[in-house]
Amino acid sequence: MKFNKIKLFAIAILVSMTAYNCNNDDDSNMNPPSEPDFSGTYVQQDQMARPAVNTVFVSSGMKDAFNTTVPSQQNASFQAMFEANLTGLSPAYANPGDQNALGLDAAAFTGLLATDVLNVSLDGTTTFFDGTNVLTGRALADDVITVELLLIFGGEDFTENPGLSDDNVDANDKAFLSSFPYLASPW
Repeated sequence: MKFNKIKLFAIAILVSMTAYNCNNDDDSNMNPPSEPDFSGTYVQQDQMARPAVNTVFVSSGMKDAFNTTVPSQQNASFQAMFEANLTGLSPAYANPGDQNALGLDAAAFTGLLATDVLNVSLDGTTTFFDGTNVLTGRALADDVITVELLLIFGGEDFTENPGLSDDNVDANDKAFLSSFPYLASPW
């Protein structure tokens, strides 16, 4: 019984010391900055204007180089790698002269993809692809991955390789909001 009292006393002292030595880190920040601080040097670490393009077409050993290359230099530096990866991956580009539904052969298509920017139409339809407009921006409801799969595997009329040309995710799991921030609340 006496041994249990000693254990309880030791635990009480340990808890007391721990509680006493804890501090509130918020107390040291009495004057938080009133506006953002943009001073300093910033370094680009990653980019992905078009989802899955970087993931699929940039070889694993070149990810850091691609992510830190400014878009205006990406085509010259990476188009050949993109083309080699596309022709190795997609049977829709197995023959010389094969094109996708945009009328682009492997070299032209990968030249477009290698410059990883998201174009935005300022005076027209904003969409990733709606059957007529292509890469003029991106609406939240655009099925970007299916469009990319169609352009990579679908061939000239989207009929080649049907098993590879659709991710079979046809809508968001929750409706988008009609006002800002537009994204559906999580679960």
